[in-house]
Amino acid sequence: MPAIAKPAPTRPPAGIKPPEELAVVHLVAEYWPYARTGGLAEAVRGIATFQAAQGTPVTVFMPLYRSVREAFPDLEPIADSFRVRVGRRVEEVRILQHPGPRRNPRVLFVDHPGCFDRDGIYGEGGSDYGDNPLRFALYNLAALRILPELANVPVVVHAHDWHAALAPVFLRTRFAGREAHDRMAAVLSIHNAGYQGLQGPEVLEEIGLPRELFHWRLMEFYGHVNLLKGGLVFADYATTVSPTHAHELRTATGGFGLHGSFIEMGDRFLGILNGVDLEVWDPETDDEIAATFSSTDLAGKAVCKRALQQEYSLTEAPREPLYGMTARLVGQKGLDLLIDGGPLERAEGQFIFLGQGEERYETALRELAGRHPDRIAVDTEFAEPKEHRLLAGIDLLLMPSLYEPCGLTQMRAQLYGVLPVARRVGGLADTIEDQVTGFLFDGYTSEDLEVALGRAATLYAGGPEAWNEHVVQAMTRDFGWATSAGRYLDVYRRALAAHAPGD
Repeated sequence: MPAIAKPAPTRPPAGIKPPEELAVVHLVAEYWPYARTGGLAEAVRGIATFQAAQGTPVTVFMPLYRSVREAFPDLEPIADSFRVRVGRRVEEVRILQHPGPRRNPRVLFVDHPGCFDRDGIYGEGGSDYGDNPLRFALYNLAALRILPELANVPVVVHAHDWHAALAPVFLRTRFAGREAHDRMAAVLSIHNAGYQGLQGPEVLEEIGLPRELFHWRLMEFYGHVNLLKGGLVFADYATTVSPTHAHELRTATGGFGLHGSFIEMGDRFLGILNGVDLEVWDPETDDEIAATFSSTDLAGKAVCKRALQQEYSLTEAPREPLYGMTARLVGQKGLDLLIDGGPLERAEGQFIFLGQGEERYETALRELAGRHPDRIAVDTEFAEPKEHRLLAGIDLLLMPSLYEPCGLTQMRAQLYGVLPVARRVGGLADTIEDQVTGFLFDGYTSEDLEVALGRAATLYAGGPEAWNEHVVQAMTRDFGWATSAGRYLDVYRRALAAHAPGD
């Protein structure tokens, strides 16, 4: 057994009451509207904003990327610069903030030009930056270093995905023995376990962690250092973004090799469903769409459909089903089922694809659109206003995902009167009621997808009255943050109780 023993599971000691007051500090690599490559930025923004609106002191830490500096030139330093040791290197950093409304989360940026003043967030030209472990180690260390100066109530460090998974590791190793840090709780949320931060064993010395952590019970993973696994080992609690995905991660087929770690956490690992920002995604008030509408007045939905068909030069066909997909064009999203099996060629209706990603998928979709310009359109220049217009205008959403930890698009779509056609995985299974608010299928085959598309087409062909009954049921679902925020608060209090000083 290594000199650094694996931490024992942390549970509230008998007689220790969970704190009523607490502060939450989210550590995340991207956060909307400052930087976004996928759902992570929006999900963390949603829960942080809701927590702040409920009166909880909330701070968000993220790196100061070049794109953020250029888009938000009014950033202000909150203190003098300070030095952070990362392995054998000593780096000087500053913490800047973006002034915003008082009830919003406080957003702080770790400023180090050598690490973050680059064209990309994680890499360029399809390749990750080779020094990503050093970059994110510096970011985590800088945030932890300044935390005691920011809050005078118990602090929960809520880290998100592998980029911030070093925070629990540093908190219980590098900062162990410091009273303020020992009282902090550490919660790790896994938004996408397919990305784990795998590195060679030498990375431990490079980022200033002891070699003893290279052990199968700690951070070693089949000859590599696994940063996400380290976060799981040292976190008090861990969560993922839907109950079904929490079950999937505990299986050999769905756990991305970490199923043993998830199983070992027992009831300290749970799934909490993401929510939707109902102020941003509301068809009754959305000023990005051609006409507003609601579950009690759907007239504007037809206007939006016609405007979308015009925008993408499709035939104006009010009684033909209009499908849409807004996603990163990568294998995870099930694109192989759409382009290899030929369902787009055979299915009735029109299709719009919005998003960018792997060149092979972009090329294949463009070729399909070239053969069927009146019924298939592809737009690889993603912008959020386009996504609003897409969801307002389409009838059906395509989400045939290989895996989907939670997914936000299917929830937003239902609020906009769109029925998803989706594979029964992760959060899709938790948020879509088959044959009621959407159409689910199980097997990862084009044949299973086509059966689901056929069921959707049959219902649509039954006429507006039958179709709109399902649309109204979808639009009246509650996908807000209130329930999930309460579950996070319970996790926070349990985690903090384990670090509360004794009487």
